[in-house]
Amino acid sequence: MADLRRSLLITFFSSSGTTALHFALSLVLARLLSPHDIGVFSMTVVFVNIAHMFRDFGVATYVQRERELTFDKMRSAMGVMYLSSWSIAVLLYLAAGLLARWFGEPSMERVMRVLALGFVAIPFGSLTQSLLVRELAADKQAWINAAGTLSYCAGCLLLAWLGFGAVSLAWANLLNILATVLCCMALRPAGLPWLPSLRHWREVVGFSAGTLAANCANAVNNALPDVLLGKLGSASQVGLFSRASSTVSIFSHVAGATINYGAVAWMSKSHHAGEALGPILLRAARLLTGIGWPAFAVTAVVGADLVGVLYGPQWRACVPAVAPLALAAGVAIAFHYLPATLTALGRPYLASQPLVVMIVVRIALAAWLFDGGLASFAWAISLATVTTVPLMMSMQRRHVGLAPGRFLHALLPSALVTLACAASAWSLQALLPAAWPVWSRLLATVSAVAPVWYAALRLSGHELLGEVHRLGAGIRLRIAGQAG
Repeated sequence: MADLRRSLLITFFSSSGTTALHFALSLVLARLLSPHDIGVFSMTVVFVNIAHMFRDFGVATYVQRERELTFDKMRSAMGVMYLSSWSIAVLLYLAAGLLARWFGEPSMERVMRVLALGFVAIPFGSLTQSLLVRELAADKQAWINAAGTLSYCAGCLLLAWLGFGAVSLAWANLLNILATVLCCMALRPAGLPWLPSLRHWREVVGFSAGTLAANCANAVNNALPDVLLGKLGSASQVGLFSRASSTVSIFSHVAGATINYGAVAWMSKSHHAGEALGPILLRAARLLTGIGWPAFAVTAVVGADLVGVLYGPQWRACVPAVAPLALAAGVAIAFHYLPATLTALGRPYLASQPLVVMIVVRIALAAWLFDGGLASFAWAISLATVTTVPLMMSMQRRHVGLAPGRFLHALLPSALVTLACAASAWSLQALLPAAWPVWSRLLATVSAVAPVWYAALRLSGHELLGEVHRLGAGIRLRIAGQAG
């Protein structure tokens, strides 16, 4: 547990630095690129994200979960990864023109072909990344992440400033991949093979197929809003929806790498050691909702000010989509660790079931509720997420012995903390003068909500309070040690 906490702390600071750079970059790009440029890239990258699921073919999860990872198994994992990734690169490159004509956006062809080039380079660093996660070597991954992020940010700024439009994001993505691969080669673990093989490909593919099904369903589900809105609406609306999603995802951008880090590896080690995963899953859900739910609730309340500060007044049209997307994010985060738990149990394919239901319902509700406005589309997406809750609770009961009543009761303190934070944020927004600059209203609200959150943790007896105190004590010790 000490090694895990250390890795999570390193990952948090690494991802926070990445988020800060991406935040600053988004402010500049919102002024260098038009909603149409961002919409074109968003419409293209959703298909590339789906392709990434096939490119990886679940090999990364196999490497993290496998109990005895021999030299031959690593070579076979590498061989499967090379074969799948390079095949996808060819298919994406050839399909770029067809996709651009289907959407009626010629610039999508060039963007997709540049993104396809990244699939050629990715396999040279993927296995290293998976092994570092398996070993909880977060310090090495932090250096890799820093190199890729700096390369991406520099490429985006330069190319967008030179007027490359949507394709500037694609070239920057390729620079990110190349920098990451170079760092992976320098920091590769000892004993990692150089040459691939397909000797044990059946064993690798046998497990990876289940992971691939869940990953593909997740990728399709994530891509679906942009695809649906691109067909039902316009590229500009896709750009606006993307900004609303980015606003809601601030918490995920800040904490995402931390809350995901080592989840499959840790759950798998616990399962192999004979531990029951139900209590582990329940504790993880309590901790995550204790900070995630308040963050999403406050985001929904201050959405207008937040969009104004982040992206400027030209993006105000995306504000109506913030509240429904925040609701969907809150629902999803309560079940965030269910897929990792199912993977640790050797049944990763089960994670695709709620996603398939969500995909079908999203299509049906979007066709039914969309009235040409962004808000109606966002509510359709949100309600589709809510419909999967009974199924996920049923899966938790069946596979890890976690009854719905016990699960809901455990999340009650998180709900109370969220209610307190949302009420305080709403009250401040109502009391603060509308004539104040949006940045000052936002700063005042967030500054006031933070102590309310801490007080609510104490009053509700939330389990997260102990982790907050432990983190604070560790930071004080480090500061005292450096001062001494």
